[in-house]
Amino acid sequence: MQILPVSEGSYTIDKTKVFVPFDQNTHQLNSRPIGSLLVEIQPFVIITENDVILLDTGLGYLNDKGTLQLHDNLMKIGINPSQVTKVLMSHLHKDHAGGITIKPNESDERFISFPYATYYVQKREFDYAMEHGTSSYTTCDFELLEEFSKVVWLTENEGWIGDAIFYQVTGGHCLYHQAFWIHEGNEIAFFGGDVAPQLQQMKSKFVAKYDYDGKKCMELRQKWWQEGHEKKWTFLFYHDIQHPVLKMP
Repeated sequence: MQILPVSEGSYTIDKTKVFVPFDQNTHQLNSRPIGSLLVEIQPFVIITENDVILLDTGLGYLNDKGTLQLHDNLMKIGINPSQVTKVLMSHLHKDHAGGITIKPNESDERFISFPYATYYVQKREFDYAMEHGTSSYTTCDFELLEEFSKVVWLTENEGWIGDAIFYQVTGGHCLYHQAFWIHEGNEIAFFGGDVAPQLQQMKSKFVAKYDYDGKKCMELRQKWWQEGHEKKWTFLFYHDIQHPVLKMP
């Protein structure tokens, strides 16, 4: 199993839910609005014997050449976007789902960003986002999934995708957030999305105000941290600047 972080850079976000680029060499966090959080936006690619798996899709921004930043980042590490076989979505907030589709410069149309891949999306999350769109959801980024033939709508609280990927609806961060465990041989890669976004949160009893149920998130982090130690998981942290991947010894 090969695990590759695909960073889109560091950003600050406040109650406006707008992601503002942050350069740690030139910007000062205390110059941003009070309460701003500093986060990395970091999808992951896992290459197994049978699949090239993308975990979440980033912000969906285009670079200065009009190319989807996520596509460009993948190509820089030697992966053609057409090689991605599975896209696993933890949830559909804008910083995780922005790259599900692409809207090229000067185009009125959107297109599926990974048309050769199968997307795995929690159906209740999609339905909730479409019905109760909030500032955290940008529905135009993912509404095209409803017409896309290669979507597997996950409807259970937990289950297997093939014999190598286990998913579980965790709730906590949002109502239908889900986590994934990817198995290959004796290795287990764990992706907890925004319930387990940073290493430091795993080590402390931290209740975040931005979570739908912060107490549940804290309890899940404590449970996963203990289980991950025992079973030697490799943790993938989507919003961690310093520690995106942590393999338990």
